[in-house]
Amino acid sequence: MSQAGSAHRPDHLYKGRRASLPLNIVVVGCGLGGLAAAYCLAQAGHNITILEAASAISEVGAGVQASPNVSRLLMRWGLGPHLEEHGVKIQGMNLKRWANDEVVGWTPLGDVMNKEYGSPFYFLHRADLHRMLYQTAEPYCNIRVNSRVVSVDPSKPSVTLTSGEVVSADLLVGADGIKSVTREYVVGGLDKPRATGDAAYRAIIPAEKLLQDDELKPLVERMESNIWMGPGGHIIGYAIRAKKEFNLVMMHPDEAEGGVESWTAEGNMDKMKEYYKGWSTTVQKLLALVPSTLDWKLMDRDPLPSWIHKDGKLVLLGDSCHPMLPYRAQGLAMAIEDAAVLGNIFSHCSDRSQILPLLNAYQSLRYDRATATQKSSSLNRYIFHKPDGPEQEERDREMRAAMEDALRIARGEKSTRVLAGNANQWADKTKSDIQYGYDADEEAEKWWLANGNRLMTLVPSIEFKPSVVHSANRDH
Repeated sequence: MSQAGSAHRPDHLYKGRRASLPLNIVVVGCGLGGLAAAYCLAQAGHNITILEAASAISEVGAGVQASPNVSRLLMRWGLGPHLEEHGVKIQGMNLKRWANDEVVGWTPLGDVMNKEYGSPFYFLHRADLHRMLYQTAEPYCNIRVNSRVVSVDPSKPSVTLTSGEVVSADLLVGADGIKSVTREYVVGGLDKPRATGDAAYRAIIPAEKLLQDDELKPLVERMESNIWMGPGGHIIGYAIRAKKEFNLVMMHPDEAEGGVESWTAEGNMDKMKEYYKGWSTTVQKLLALVPSTLDWKLMDRDPLPSWIHKDGKLVLLGDSCHPMLPYRAQGLAMAIEDAAVLGNIFSHCSDRSQILPLLNAYQSLRYDRATATQKSSSLNRYIFHKPDGPEQEERDREMRAAMEDALRIARGEKSTRVLAGNANQWADKTKSDIQYGYDADEEAEKWWLANGNRLMTLVPSIEFKPSVVHSANRDH
C-alpha cells in the first residue's frame, strides 16, 4: 500500500463504510476492470496489489462507450471533470442502410439520457479512460509490472510469477481479460474460446480530415453514433477525444483460419477496402482516410456456471468471466459495475470466514445482469447483419416506426407505440431502463439491507445458484 493511499484516502464511497478487517487482496491484471476493482476494494478498506504482466502500464484499443450506468460510477469516483475534458457527450444514434446512407433508425441520447437516467453518455478513447482510472487507483494500491502470473494455487490462495516468486493473499481477483489465466482455474481446465465468424477492422482518423469534407463534417460536429448495417457486417463511427479524432470499427466476416484474440494484429488495408466496395459514398470516403487498421478477431464464450473457485478464495471479474461481443458496447460497463459491487460488498468484511459468502453475494448481484447483457450483445449481431430481403425490410420497418415515435416525443407529443422488442434495441424503453438506469452501488446497498444480516449469521452456508447457465450467449 503506497503512503499516499494510506494518508489521503477519501471516505466518500459506501456511505463512508470501511471493512473492519482489511484483507490482503491481489488483483491479476491492470486493465480497466482490474484498476476499477483495485480502486473500489481499496476504498472499502483493503490492501491491494495489482499484478500486471506487461513491462509498462499502457492501454491499446480505440473507442469505448461510457453509458449512464458507467458514467454515474466514474463521476462518483471523481472523474467527472476528466470525462468532460476527454470525452464526447453522445447526442444520438443513427442506424443507416449500407448502400445509400438512408437513416432507418434514430434514437436521441444527449439530454434525454441526463433526464431519464441522471448521467451522461460519453464516447472515450480507451487509453484516456485507462489513464484516468490508473491515476485514480494508483495512490491506493501497489501496482507491480513485469509480474506475469504463470500458475495459481486457489486454495492458499497464491500465484506464482514467471520469476518464480510466490505472491500470497487472502483473496485473488482475476481481472485478466479475454485471455484469462485465472479463469481456467475456476473452470477446472483448458477453456478455449470459439470463433464467432466475425472480425473487426479498427481505425482512428484525425477529425480535421473529416471536417475538410462537407459530406463527412456532420459525422464529427453532430456528436452522434452512426451505424451502417449491411449484409454480413456493419460499421460504427463516432468522434472521440473532445472531437479531435474519429473512431471507426468495421465488422466483417472473418476469413482467417485459427488465430487468437488480439487487439493489435495489423489489418490488410486492401482486403478492408475490397469488402466494403459496394457500400455508400460516405463509407468510401471514410475508408480513403484510414491511415492504417488493426484486425480484431471476435471470439465468444458461453456464460460460466460460477465465477468463484470452489475453494472460495479466487473470483473473476469483467471479461475474464463474461466477455461481451462489442455489438451493444456494454463490455466496459459490466466490468466497471462488477468492480463497484465487489467493493461495496467487501466494505462489510469483518472476518475471513465471510470471504466466500461475500463472494456469493457479489455473484448473485451480478450474474443474471451480465449474462442477459451477453445475450443482448449477441442479438445485435443478428439484427445488424441481415442480408437484403424480407427480414431486412421488416427490421427497417420496425426501426422506422421507433424513429417516428422518437421524433413525436422530441416535438413534445405523446408516444403512440409500445417499442418492447423493437429491432432498434436502444429504442426499447424497458431495455434501456434496465441497462442504463442501473446503479451498482444502489443495488448492492439494497441487497445488503435485505440479506446482509442473514448472510452474516449463516456464514458460510449461503450458496449461490445461477438461474441461467446454458448457451445464453448464442445468437437467437
